[in-house]
Amino acid sequence: MSEDLIISIYNSFNPFEPLNPGDPKYVDCSKVRGDEDIFREIGKKIIRSQKCTYQLYTGHRGVGKSTELLRLKQDLESKDCFVVYFGATEDIDEQDVHYTDILLACTRHILQQLRDYANDAPVVNWLKDRWTDIQDLASSELELESIEIEPNIDFFAKLTASIRKAPSKREEIRKKVDLYGVSLIKALNIFIQEAMQNTKFNEKFSKLVVIADNLDRIAFLLRENGRTNYDEIFLDYHTQLTSLQCHIVYTAPLLLVYSDRALELRNLYDSPEVLPMIMVKDKQYNLYKKGIDKMTEILCRRIQNYPIKYNQPNLGIFDTEETRVKLCQMTGGYVRELMLFMQTAMDYIDDFPITEKSINRALNDAREKTYRIGINQDEWNKLAIIARDKIIPNEIEYRSLLFRRCVLEYWEIDEKDNPKRWYDVHPLIEDIDEFKTARDNLK
Repeated sequence: MSEDLIISIYNSFNPFEPLNPGDPKYVDCSKVRGDEDIFREIGKKIIRSQKCTYQLYTGHRGVGKSTELLRLKQDLESKDCFVVYFGATEDIDEQDVHYTDILLACTRHILQQLRDYANDAPVVNWLKDRWTDIQDLASSELELESIEIEPNIDFFAKLTASIRKAPSKREEIRKKVDLYGVSLIKALNIFIQEAMQNTKFNEKFSKLVVIADNLDRIAFLLRENGRTNYDEIFLDYHTQLTSLQCHIVYTAPLLLVYSDRALELRNLYDSPEVLPMIMVKDKQYNLYKKGIDKMTEILCRRIQNYPIKYNQPNLGIFDTEETRVKLCQMTGGYVRELMLFMQTAMDYIDDFPITEKSINRALNDAREKTYRIGINQDEWNKLAIIARDKIIPNEIEYRSLLFRRCVLEYWEIDEKDNPKRWYDVHPLIEDIDEFKTARDNLK
């Protein structure tokens, strides 16, 4: 096979690109994720509720949340919803986030996407009333924004740009927005109501939905008082995040959802929905064929347009069927890991097939360069306990292992036909000597 073909196949396994609705590479994995279904668990609440809903969606980075949210967007649009979807990292610095950053991001995207259906006067008047106080906030740190700034809705794009690009202005902007936050929300709600009452809007749409993606990427910070920045954003300021008069889906950090704040979150946002891993083994470490088959289907969809006999057990690109199964198994059912392993394995070949040796090298690279060095000495015993019990004690040290993908979450259907959650360590960790020693010491 030519080098051009290898390059094309290599890039078909892009690990960081969500799939758009209708993409032929998409594979429905709900049956091997404990019957998880974003249309049922989030979409139906929006369609059926006569009041605004505020929901949280979470899961590991790279598990496929953005792909599922884009599918949800398309499904809601087919049911007469106007959907404002945005990736919040366009507007925030994920290393330093305050609730005002999220409020401003929602404001910017709602105003931009609904401007054809409503008069922006309520928000422009809000700006004018505070113009002397806030007009300099969006320009002093951005040299490209040297043009004169006017009080119009594009000003919010300049504010979010300042928050993301100008750390020295961040706190000043937040204090001003926090000071005037209640009146901003009121002005924005008037804008939303006017848009939804517009005849042009009503002819096409029945509901307004905002989907704020990528908020799960917010970096974790533990405060001196024992609370976290996640608590501050999603709990302390929940009133502000649930005050806009529309349906909103926020992605949320996994570490927040699996914390002692879970009951409080349920009271404020309903039960958060989780997208788990694909189950590729059971609790007794037997291969779960349905999960392996789904991972194989994901591989097939990525190579089906190339001149390869992918309907063979080895898919036409692996040396043996066993090599393909080993690859799927060692990902732990983590889709992004599958993409990364495929690309790394191809770094070790100059022609197909992908050999067991190249897969082993890809696995070893991840094990030695990521997982071994990313685990602290006092964490090996915790990992051994999780591997033995298949549960996570509700302590932050254990939850941190989940957040860092050293521990993976699975859902399976029990004998009563109900989904049940369980956990295990990442398969790559099982071959690390420190883990083996800790596991043996528990026996």
